[in-house]
Amino acid sequence: MILAVGVFVAGLVRGFAGFGSGMIIMPTASMVLSPVAAVTFMMMAELLGPLPNLPAAWRDGAPKDVARLMLGAIVAVPIGILCLANMDGDIFRWVVSICVGVLLCLLISGWRYRGILTPKLTAATGFLGGFMGGFAGIPGPPVIMLYMSSLLPIAVIRANFLLYLLAIDAVMIAVFFALDLFIWQVALLGLLAGIPNVVANMLGARLFDPRAEVVFRRVAYAIIATSAMIGLPVWN
Repeated sequence: MILAVGVFVAGLVRGFAGFGSGMIIMPTASMVLSPVAAVTFMMMAELLGPLPNLPAAWRDGAPKDVARLMLGAIVAVPIGILCLANMDGDIFRWVVSICVGVLLCLLISGWRYRGILTPKLTAATGFLGGFMGGFAGIPGPPVIMLYMSSLLPIAVIRANFLLYLLAIDAVMIAVFFALDLFIWQVALLGLLAGIPNVVANMLGARLFDPRAEVVFRRVAYAIIATSAMIGLPVWN
């Protein structure tokens, strides 16, 4: 029941904001699954959900920027996954919640990146996101911080999030296979959970309005705060 609720809410959020699903699924999944199993579930549950929104994201986003992000991410994902494979469950939950909480503080502080999103900066951000994806199952925070702190239009930010997160899920699945960490039973459960996730993504996409930037940011902050709180091991 915990996994089902988490996946459905995550799908609504992903369809609306283009990101945030991993930051909801991972805290909830880590409550009932081991670190490796939780990341396996998250990858498979997220694989199908964003597909209905992929054509619009490709049209509205900047695929070249996403490709630069992925150049860095591909290098870092295996490093993060090797760290994940040796992590204690409670430490894993603390890592996830702390990462999410730090992101929230940075966003609320009002800091904005005023410079140009250079190829090197974008690739470096992708590297950090790839490591966090492999290590904690949340590849989004560094990229979210970069783009939501920029002056890019909300529609472009949302589309880039969706493209990046879908691409990095595919890379992580491949690395899990290569390192023989793939848990088939949990993967099947994640795929089944991906069915309501698709429906939730479509509903979330209908709620998105590119003119409502203030609402977009407030929803993002609420998502991050809730995720950080429910993932804390103190609720054991």
